[in-house]
Amino acid sequence: MIVTTTPGVEGKRIVEYKGIVFGEVISGVDFIKDFASLSDFFGGRSRSYEGEFLRAREEALEEMKHRAAAIGANNSMLMVAASGTAVVIE
Repeated sequence: MIVTTTPGVEGKRIVEYKGIVFGEVISGVDFIKDFASLSDFFGGRSRSYEGEFLRAREEALEEMKHRAAAIGANNSMLMVAASGTAVVIE
């Protein structure tokens, strides 16, 4: 299955829109492991969180493909969103 963020696939014609598909993954974080890697945090990036995020994103994409196939789709146009919490700190 081709997964793309483009409005079409070169050389192909979309013949039917099946609807929105999605993939979700909930992943826990290990406080002890994260505490042990505070240097990642103070260095500006958390390698442990980045690795976990990449793994979760791949799992979510696979879940989305399975759901698309389950409703009879043979391709998936993809939208990726990122979210976080905006805060004010002192």
